Parts: sequence; structure tokens; C-alpha cells
Amino acid sequence: MDMMQFRDLAEKIFDDIREMSFDGVGVTRESYGSGESAAGDYLTKLAESEGLVVEVDRAANIMFSLRDIPADEPAIWVGSHMDSVPQGGNYDGLAGIVAGLLCLVARQRNGDKQAPPLRVAAFRGEESAWFGKAYMGSSALLGKLSQADLDLTHRSTGETLAQYMERAGADVPAIREQTVLTDLNSIRAYLELHIEQGPVMVARELPVAVVSGIRGNIRHNRIECLGDAQHSGVVPRWLRHDAMFAVSDLIMRLDEHWRVLLERGTDLVVTVGVVQTDPAEHSISRIPGRVTFSFEVRSKSTDTLEAFYQLMRAESAAISKERGVKFEFDRRVFSEPATMDPQICEILSKASENCGAPYEVIPSGAGHDASLFANIGIPSGMLFVRNQNGSHNPHEAMDIEDFMLGVQVLSDALYLFT
Repeated sequence: MDMMQFRDLAEKIFDDIREMSFDGVGVTRESYGSGESAAGDYLTKLAESEGLVVEVDRAANIMFSLRDIPADEPAIWVGSHMDSVPQGGNYDGLAGIVAGLLCLVARQRNGDKQAPPLRVAAFRGEESAWFGKAYMGSSALLGKLSQADLDLTHRSTGETLAQYMERAGADVPAIREQTVLTDLNSIRAYLELHIEQGPVMVARELPVAVVSGIRGNIRHNRIECLGDAQHSGVVPRWLRHDAMFAVSDLIMRLDEHWRVLLERGTDLVVTVGVVQTDPAEHSISRIPGRVTFSFEVRSKSTDTLEAFYQLMRAESAAISKERGVKFEFDRRVFSEPATMDPQICEILSKASENCGAPYEVIPSGAGHDASLFANIGIPSGMLFVRNQNGSHNPHEAMDIEDFMLGVQVLSDALYLFT
């Protein structure tokens, strides 16, 4: 089936949702907020206008399908997420939903009943930027959200994730009980098309790529270093308990450990994305007595994640003694690494070859909903589409030609399932 005929529809969807999500800098579709809901309403109306079935599951995710799907035949799911980071890009997440919808629209318009049953999932709340927790919509659906997760508070309002989910229509009592809210036996496989969020495909001139696996991560959204705030001019170095220098020590030591591990061939990335003193009390002439920061380590290996995390805690303890400070840690958040199904990787590779598309098999450094499905035993696969300027910023620059090629590969792959 030639998917290029749907290029104009794809461009219209992206343009319309960008316009309604524009925040003056980039796009903002807040998890379980107004921007995400507006995108969901738009996709719902579009799907209904094409004669598709639209359902909202008990986790408030939106599911699209053709009518008269055989009840006794498991469906292939294609999905991604509707939300974005603050002032983010338009394609992160949305591209995967649009790709799946185009496959459904093509089947609907052509009356195609031969391909395996297909459902398209538009998940809510994949981005961790809003509540400090990733994969919220898919986790809720699969019974993977805990009470501690539901108690997480929004970055701006202070309201809990549970309150936001309840307003969106989710069955919070069932989610709190970690009830699986769908029949897992009805899912034959899970596929996700996504823009690449790094520079590899642009550098290698690859319009599409097949994903071999997804890095997991360990995070602390907030670590506090507590020292002693004093006048900067009167306390000598040996009597200081400087929280900022202590945090700087920790970051530099972790960077050196990271460098050594990379030289040994270890898969590892380490990030401290937030560092701040209290604006209500900090001053040029004040020794910082309180510094808060975040910590994240990512790897394809659970053992590597755990080892580096314990190394971070050991260095924190050592610096505490050396500088007379104290580190206090909020809840540790763990996302498990995932390996994509080898047979699905072969199917996506064959579909790429059949389309004449240059491709490679590469790992994903970023996390995706696909990892949850893979880690509960559902055969899963991912297809990347080339995207310039990275992601989580307003400058995402996926070319529509690359996207439509990715949609063609996805559509063709669905017919290769036997």
C-alpha cells in the first residue's frame, strides 16, 4: 500500500497540533494537562471523521482501531505519547501516533481486511519533566504505577499525579491497586515509530533505523546538599562547609569515573541536569549552605546502572566527611533497560530493505513506552526516523519525506507478521 498518498494529511495533523500547542517558544503539551488533552481531542475528531473506532481506556489513554476487529485474534499495537516537555518539539511522541493512525486510515479507505488486526495507542504522560516519573500512561495501563508514583507532585502546581489523572478520567482506585487495565493476551506485539533524539542518524545519513534496545536509568529528581551558610569574607577554607563546592566535587568525581568506564567499553551516560541554590537566600557574599541538584545515569545494563549508582552514593558519603556537609536523597526512580524482540527487528529490517531505505540497527539512549511492553514479555520493536537538532527542544527538524518513508516501512512491516 502506497503511504505517500497520505503526506498532505500527515502535514496537516502536525501543523494543526503544533499551532494549538505553541507556547511562544516551542510546543508544550503538559502530561494530563490542557495541551495534551487538546491534542487528544484533535486526534479523536480526526479518527472519527475517518470512520475509525475511538476508545478511552481506564488509564485515560486513547485507543484507535477499525470496526469489527476479530475478538479472538490478538492485535498488533502501534503507539507513542501525546505529551511533550515544556517548550519542546512537535514530533517527539506525536510522530509515532500519527504514523499508526495513517496506517489505520489507509486500511479504512481501502477496505483492507487482510492485514493482522491493528490498534493504535495514544499514551498520556510519557515525559518525566512534569512529575519526575516517565511512562505514566502506559505504566498505569499495565499495572506498574505505585502509590508513591501517584503521590508525586507537579513541577509547578504542587498537585499530585493522582489528582491530574483523576481529572483526565482515569480509574485511579484501580491504578492504585496496580490492576492491569487491559487484556495482555489480546496484544500480539507492540511497535513504536519515533524520531531519533540524538545525532547518529543525521551523521550517518540514515533516514530510518531499527532499534535494538532501550537504555534504562536510575534517577533522583532532587538531592539536597546541606552545609553551613556563612559570610564569604570571614570563613577560611578549612572551616567552611560549602554545599556548592561539595556538589562540584561530586560531579567532577563522577565525571572521572564515567571517563574511565567509557575507556573500558561500558555503555553509560551520566547527567546532572538541575543544580540550584535557593534564590530566596543566595548571595554573592554568602557561602552556599544548601544546594539542590538532580542525578541521572543511563545504560543498557542493569548491573552497570546499579554499580554506578552505588559509586555515586559512596562518593557522596566520602565528600560528606571531607567537607562537613550532608546529602539527603529523595525517592530513587528506576526504569529498566529493554531489549527489542529479534524477530520484530528482522521484520522491520526486511521492510526497510524492501523500501530501498538505507538503515542500520542502533540502540536508543532515550526511554520509550516500548520498554514497558518489552519488559512484561510482549514482543516489541521500534523504528527511528531521522531528525535534526536533537529533541526536547523547539528545533526538532524531522523532514516529512523521512517521516513518510518511516510510515511506509511501518505499514509494510505490519503485513510481514505471519
